Amino acid sequence: MVVVACGGQAAVVSGHGGHSGTAVVQQPLRDGERFVTLKMAEAYTPKGPNGGTDDYRCFLIDPALGEGARFLTGAQFMPENLAIVHHAIFFRLSPEQAAEAKALDASTPGQGWTCFADAGVQEAGWVSHWAPGTNETLLDPKYGHPLPGGSQLVMQVHYNTLGGTGSDQSGIRLRVSDKALEPLGTALFPAQVELPCTAKESGPLCDRAAAVTDIGRRFGQESMATPDHLTQMCGAPAPGPTQHCDVPVEQPGHLHALAGHMHLLGRSIKVELNPGTPTAQTLLDVPNYDFDDQALRPLKSPVEVKAGDTIRVTCTHDASLRAQLPQLQN
Repeated sequence: MVVVACGGQAAVVSGHGGHSGTAVVQQPLRDGERFVTLKMAEAYTPKGPNGGTDDYRCFLIDPALGEGARFLTGAQFMPENLAIVHHAIFFRLSPEQAAEAKALDASTPGQGWTCFADAGVQEAGWVSHWAPGTNETLLDPKYGHPLPGGSQLVMQVHYNTLGGTGSDQSGIRLRVSDKALEPLGTALFPAQVELPCTAKESGPLCDRAAAVTDIGRRFGQESMATPDHLTQMCGAPAPGPTQHCDVPVEQPGHLHALAGHMHLLGRSIKVELNPGTPTAQTLLDVPNYDFDDQALRPLKSPVEVKAGDTIRVTCTHDASLRAQLPQLQN
């Protein structure tokens, strides 16, 4: 799976080597599959760093699948408090990584631990995500995310308390297969967001350095590295509404589905394979981005990618929306 994000993007890949809620749609089980439904151990009340309204929190979840190889063939996040749940990402942990996560959880006050952009555990594998408009999306049943014995999951939830308050005890329904399947993975293709103030806006946060410092204050110190990391990866763009990032493909495989993830100022997003060449293809094109529709888009047929190919992610934002959205006006 590929998730493409402005400020971060993703895709589903098989390798050769305040918004409204979404009803949980239960599609029939396929041969060899069963459902495993899990829930947070206890309710969590979000509290953003330094009085902020955003809280990125990771929770360790044990699917208790026992020994032996299993494959994850589908997942449906079940948000409980939709007034505060912004999006969620699920990461797969090996038994060794699970031990690291348990230590991190035990050393952090309260339930779970603060995390931004990832699971807080090195090399954790992204296996599923939820954002408004997302339901379970099933691909070819011959593929699945490997879940060897002892595997655990990290559920990262982005909470935003601008639209509501209270606690949350969300869950997830896993679709697990005991059959031997071809391994599926997820890749993240990012693009940067260097969006200056409009001519009608002024104030301290129109200065880039001050804005990056404010990111650290609101999301945690580790988040401050993201803007410069994206600039190093994508090059230094001229600040403006539209930016793109060319991401080299490191391993061969096939792309099966893509999802674009942007935030409230997003206007459009496009993902292209080898742009400007005779073999160029458009993989995802969302010309009128809707925050309430971030569903995974399966490709009509798998698209082969080779090491050295280029994935271009292009994102357009509109800073003038800040003056129109009640939660951003101040």
